[in-house]
Amino acid sequence: MSSRRSRSEQSSGAPRITDDQITDLVCKLQQLIPELRRRRSDKVSASKVLQETCNYIRNLHREVDDLSDRLSGLLASTDTDSDQAAIIRSLLM
Repeated sequence: MSSRRSRSEQSSGAPRITDDQITDLVCKLQQLIPELRRRRSDKVSASKVLQETCNYIRNLHREVDDLSDRLSGLLASTDTDSDQAAIIRSLLM
């Protein structure tokens, strides 16, 4: 084991990830992101995959926030004892 690798393992407490493993993970990410899946070319840089992944996660957060706000508004406007409120509460659990 090289001294560089042993220092790396000692400082992080985890074994070093290989370049092949990183490539495999980037390919898996590329398959998960709709914007990248639609592209015909398989030649997408790792930085582009990571950038698009971050954008996708940000968009998902915005959608969740928007849906939460809409749901809160809907709950606030319904009678708490109504069937509709019971359905909304069951969806939240």
